[in-house]
Amino acid sequence: EASASVLLLRACLALLASPIYLLSFLGMWQPFCRKVFFPFILDKICVVHDKKSKKHKQELFRNLPDFRGPSGELRLLEIGTGSGSNFQFYPPGCKVTCTDINPSFQESLSRSMKKNQHLHYERVLVAAAEDLRQVPSGSVDAVVGTLVLCSVHSVSSTLREVLRVLRPGGAFYFLEHVAAEHSSWKYFWQQVCYPTWKLVFAGCCLTRELWKNLEEAKFSELKIQHISVALPWMPIEPHIVGYGVK
Repeated sequence: EASASVLLLRACLALLASPIYLLSFLGMWQPFCRKVFFPFILDKICVVHDKKSKKHKQELFRNLPDFRGPSGELRLLEIGTGSGSNFQFYPPGCKVTCTDINPSFQESLSRSMKKNQHLHYERVLVAAAEDLRQVPSGSVDAVVGTLVLCSVHSVSSTLREVLRVLRPGGAFYFLEHVAAEHSSWKYFWQQVCYPTWKLVFAGCCLTRELWKNLEEAKFSELKIQHISVALPWMPIEPHIVGYGVK
């Protein structure tokens, strides 16, 4: 329930961002955002986020080799790969399939691939996380998604697809920003920023309680940790990190 003060501050923020709202109304913001603004700004945010979350990611991906398939290979699918900032954490020889709904990341993705030659890149697919039909069922040992569940259209459909493509015993790794504690100032500001943030950052939702979606999905084992990744002036401090086993 958005209070009067939230609505008032939302209106002030919308006023500040009125040129973007106008471009959006004219149908010009979304294509510009997808092709130019979002890849550019995400690169910048990722540099800061990667520094702050590096320890958490090292810890998270440490047991990836445990999920190698019977053949001894590790087949990994990443959803919402973006510019490939997770590649550095994957074990040598890992076979990677990259997927992203936005083809405008190709350039920075190629740079990451050149930098991380310890991996085998099998395919780069332009696909929404809710629709991975190009990936056969039960064909991967691990799926990774970081900062991606905030902007998918349907979290539950995405998790259904993740479980479909994983082999039994395979694992889904995640690191996501989530809603803050409801009684906190952080949550108040998340509510204030919500509509403008979602417009500016290509559909990113600030107040998703993603741990609930993960608990509802059919994982046989689920490890979730609530952590804090503080980014200056950004309402995305509360995060969850962990993995679920099919």
